Amino acid sequence: MSELDIFGGAFGASEKLVEGLNPQQRAAVEYRGPALLIVAGAGSGKTRVLTHRIAHLLANREAWPSQILAITFTNKAAAEMRERVKELLGQAADGMWLKTFHSACVLILRRESDRLGHDSNFTIYDSGDSRAILKRLIKELGADIHKLSPAGVASVISNAKNELQDAEGYARTIDQADPVARMLAELFERYQRELRRNNAFDFDDLISETVHLFRAFPDIREQYQQKFKHILVDEYQDTNHAQYALIRELAANSSLTVVGDSDQSIYAFRGADIRNITDFEKDFAGAKTILLEQNYRSTQNILSAANAVIQNNFDRPSKNLWTSSGDGEKIVGYTGYSAHDEAQFIADEIHKLHREGTNYRDIAVFYRTNAQTRALEDIFIRSAVPYRVVGGTKFYERLEIKDAMAYLVAIANTRDDLATRRILNVPKRGIGDASETQLASFAARNDLSVRQVLAHVAELGFGPKITGAITQLADLLNELEAMIETQPVDFILRAVLERTGYLESLRSSRDPQDEARVENLEELVSVAREFNRNNPEGRLPDFLNEVALVAAADDIDDESGTVSLMTLHTAKGLEYEAVFLTGIEEGLLPHKMSFFTPGGMAEERRLFYVGITRARQKLHISLAMMRSTFGETESSTPSRYLQEIPSDLIEWRESGAVSSRNVSNQRYRSSIAEDTGYGSTDSGSGYGGTPSTKPKTEWKGAISSVRNNEGLVLDVGDLVMHSDFGKGKVISVAGVAPRQTAEIHFGSIGVKKLLVKVAPIEKL
Repeated sequence: MSELDIFGGAFGASEKLVEGLNPQQRAAVEYRGPALLIVAGAGSGKTRVLTHRIAHLLANREAWPSQILAITFTNKAAAEMRERVKELLGQAADGMWLKTFHSACVLILRRESDRLGHDSNFTIYDSGDSRAILKRLIKELGADIHKLSPAGVASVISNAKNELQDAEGYARTIDQADPVARMLAELFERYQRELRRNNAFDFDDLISETVHLFRAFPDIREQYQQKFKHILVDEYQDTNHAQYALIRELAANSSLTVVGDSDQSIYAFRGADIRNITDFEKDFAGAKTILLEQNYRSTQNILSAANAVIQNNFDRPSKNLWTSSGDGEKIVGYTGYSAHDEAQFIADEIHKLHREGTNYRDIAVFYRTNAQTRALEDIFIRSAVPYRVVGGTKFYERLEIKDAMAYLVAIANTRDDLATRRILNVPKRGIGDASETQLASFAARNDLSVRQVLAHVAELGFGPKITGAITQLADLLNELEAMIETQPVDFILRAVLERTGYLESLRSSRDPQDEARVENLEELVSVAREFNRNNPEGRLPDFLNEVALVAAADDIDDESGTVSLMTLHTAKGLEYEAVFLTGIEEGLLPHKMSFFTPGGMAEERRLFYVGITRARQKLHISLAMMRSTFGETESSTPSRYLQEIPSDLIEWRESGAVSSRNVSNQRYRSSIAEDTGYGSTDSGSGYGGTPSTKPKTEWKGAISSVRNNEGLVLDVGDLVMHSDFGKGKVISVAGVAPRQTAEIHFGSIGVKKLLVKVAPIEKL
């Protein structure tokens, strides 16, 4: 039993629970009423308030543990809450429902499954199971002719269920004249029939079916309304319509407490509805709102920047984050010439922070799109910065990148069976596993490669459809192979993406993840274009060698861990000693898609706000003057959000790469304060306009191409020549080849830490 001994209900125990809380936190813990909204600013101690409120209710004998339902979004958050409540209450915490939305609904559905016609031992299908069913159904119905993918159909069904639509209800909303819409409705109906036949629910069903259960059977709803005297919900700004409806059904006779921050609502693409929190006082009679504005994480300069940005969104509670810990250092701003220049600055700053005592694990780099990791990974590998991609996959390990690279390998190397077999049915052309096995067996029997066997398809006895598909692929590979000696790599790669239909299949997909895949392929074309510029005589085999060096570079071990790379969406809920916000440009942040999405600009601003408030002590904001998209290099425009940060909070740094090319960095930075063509502010919830056309600029890479320095070993005192930094002297070395790193002093540029194996250096 805890020292508080909640069942003793001592006044002293109750007082002890509010010791050390600030006045607003204490008010939230002690409030008694029908509904309470705790608007918890970033770093304001919301979890502490939530757990202490639970303990306070029990210490004052206002509820038994079994009468409390506390809901959060992730298993990790639920486990953390449970541990913190246990620290306060001891074993009494075991009697409470401290659960995620899904786990709470599973318990209810298993108890009441017979009312819905299911056995209590029903199966829960994850996303992989759902897609496997949909893949089979799509094939059975011939729906692939509409370019419908399992992931895309799953997304449509998920969105419908989150709006509490069943298959029949969804069918009533579609345009019956649209054959694709009709096919989606048919797939939805058959998918649900398959789930019921298998006595299964998918994850979206868990919430939507619980809501349907309560609405169809009032006696069951009343039973759970009476059971829970107090309901508490964390991260309320992230709730979708189904989750909101579930809370409404349960909370009719309960005291409801929700914790959240409309300024951190960034998941509209997942169905989160910001109105759930902004309209809370309208939805729940007698509701009270308490603001938590004191921040225990960041310095005041960081908080002042965040406050200045987010106040440009209207229709939000007025709050102002503050801290008693002091102003701290100014934000560091940096404008690079290119994405590589920006990445090199970040790598150098990380090494500096590490030398000054900051662990790599306490540093994070945030970006808006996954495609931005390519330049960062490239430079981090060359500069020996240990890193990991959080919540994602390293650039050259992504499915679409591996597919595109497999095409290039199959074109350049007719003997590479692994590459050829990978692309046989990518994108889908009707060549299944059995056909692939038959091709491989014929190749083995006749001492041929699979690529060579494609020319002998007529001898294999396939039907006309498969024979035609294989013949078309063979002809295409032969045509592309003939280009190797005459065409640049980016031309060949573009031809692969266009002529195979790979790019079109992604662009026409209903899977929201395919938008990011298109961006990644655009970045790969930019890689190829960059290679062409740095290596005018280089051809496809040379490009493949260079990419292999970068993609397969050894990870660098470090006792202090690794730097975390992640999207801004992934960063929510995390915090780091030092944070780098990259690519703060129009089209990236705010993202180009938000220009045409109602509420898009406001959500992108909230995303920027979330990124800023992840930093504890040091914040860096960077952008590039030039950025490549699909191989075309264009001038970038500083993000409108940069205008909203007071200039006295940011210390801008000069870019050596910019200065060396006689480009005025100061002039570029000054444009941040000028009208960018969108206006200095936006409505926060409407459309953002269309970006102005920028002149295309020829780009000379700030970083030379990767070298293969296999066998090169450096010693202290050695002189080297770097393609970009010039002459330097080795001042320290660590490790052994091929993992040797060296710190090299390059005159006025300073000290750079490089991975010897791939750095663009020559020993003098």
